[in-house]
Amino acid sequence: MQSVDNNDKKASAEALVSKFEVEGLLNQDQNGRRIALLGSIDGKQGILIAERAAFATESLQVLKAFHSSISRISNLGDNDIYRWYLASSAAGADGQPPDLKINIIWPCTEQHIKKYSAQKVRMVTETPEIYRGYVRPYMKAKREEGRLNWVFNILEGRTEQEDVILKDSGHGPDDGFLMLPDLNWDRKTIGSLHLLALVERRDIWSLRDLSKRHIPWLRYLRQRLLEATVKMYPELEQDQIKLYVHYQPTYYHFHIHVVNVMLEAGTTQATGKAFGLENIISQLETLPGDENASMADVSLTYFLGEASELWATIFAQLKEEKKPISGGTAYV
Repeated sequence: MQSVDNNDKKASAEALVSKFEVEGLLNQDQNGRRIALLGSIDGKQGILIAERAAFATESLQVLKAFHSSISRISNLGDNDIYRWYLASSAAGADGQPPDLKINIIWPCTEQHIKKYSAQKVRMVTETPEIYRGYVRPYMKAKREEGRLNWVFNILEGRTEQEDVILKDSGHGPDDGFLMLPDLNWDRKTIGSLHLLALVERRDIWSLRDLSKRHIPWLRYLRQRLLEATVKMYPELEQDQIKLYVHYQPTYYHFHIHVVNVMLEAGTTQATGKAFGLENIISQLETLPGDENASMADVSLTYFLGEASELWATIFAQLKEEKKPISGGTAYV
């Protein structure tokens, strides 16, 4: 390791930062909060790593001050109760790109509040018996509450049609799907690319409804999504794209997330939440039985927040009762 001379040792941190001459970008995280710059100080190469400070949250007054500082708001889109924007904070100087991505859910439901609240999480194992006896009826009830209006708005051509990247009718009347940017993506940072594929058919609520007979359709869907993504964003190649499905999903209409494989999205891509599309296809291929064998026939382990309805109304009660379920237990 090269020694640092006495002048460097005596130099203040402030002086070193100001003397740093930027030569280029080495890396940045996919959320845009951390960058590594290559440069030099006094003719010697160095690296400057900068990370945005965390939001101040110590009081209601501070939170209100943050809200008041939001400016230069630009609408990216809206659909039903969901709206998304780019904006600038007090730290964002005039003439600089927006430094905030803002989503508004309004009017929100109690379920939204629970979803976005800090909470402990639990690992649960959902056996086929638990799925059929408890979770499937829960899904049906949620679908009947009208929470899929924003999905149907897109599929039926009422909203966000200008954002659709791909619309494919597939090989048959039930095979159609479309793809558009996810509302959490800023629509310009390729490193954090996040698209959403929505199927037109309404009989597949989640990965649980996928069976062996869907394998050709899933393979076709996968290939078309990859092809459309690299056509729209030529900076990427197909092996730089990741396809996954959530379980439990936020809403019960089958959809696939299409993201840059480098995207660091925390728990939304973690084990116990994200199931790779290729792995789902492989699991279906190895299921015993005829074409009706499905993902409803296997046990799935995933995590739930303690504030979620699924935990509170199903798994927590089954755990407390230690109620045995044929074919497995309702708790871990």
